[in-house]
Amino acid sequence: MIVRPLRDTDDLCEVSGIYESSWRYAYKGIVPQEFLDSIPKGKWVRHSSREDMHHIVLEEAGRLIGTASYCSSRWEEFSGWGELVSIYLLPEYIGSGRGELLLEEALRGLAACGYDRVMLWVLEENRPARHFYEKHRFSCAGIYLEDEIGGKPLREVAYTHLIEKLGDAADPTVVNKL
Repeated sequence: MIVRPLRDTDDLCEVSGIYESSWRYAYKGIVPQEFLDSIPKGKWVRHSSREDMHHIVLEEAGRLIGTASYCSSRWEEFSGWGELVSIYLLPEYIGSGRGELLLEEALRGLAACGYDRVMLWVLEENRPARHFYEKHRFSCAGIYLEDEIGGKPLREVAYTHLIEKLGDAADPTVVNKL
């Protein structure tokens, strides 16, 4: 098992398939089922090729099973922060601890980019994801974003995280709160 940067030789349809499968699994009962059922193959190919983001993948036995992306925050309220844009695993690997590997590598990557403050958005109703981030010492920032997916109004909540830098190495050790 290896976490590595996305390569030019990786199949972006395979990476998009991780997003597609994960969305159908993780957002069942949150996002309208009709929307989840209609996600087209390759929907996230363009996202995976964005040059303004860093993309990493989790590879196991030659198969891509997870992906994450991060960048400079795209939100005015978090100017100067790093942003964890996504972490997704194939459904059969959710809850296996592999998401932690992607999270740790993304935090290392953000620290290497010079960020010590990181934020992300998560659907308010997505209790498993919120628990995952809270377990890894992300804090709810009390900032919300009204969204709509598949015709359903949804709310996203911002989570924040501080990375403590130890010497020259960035250790994704968390300082408890902002």
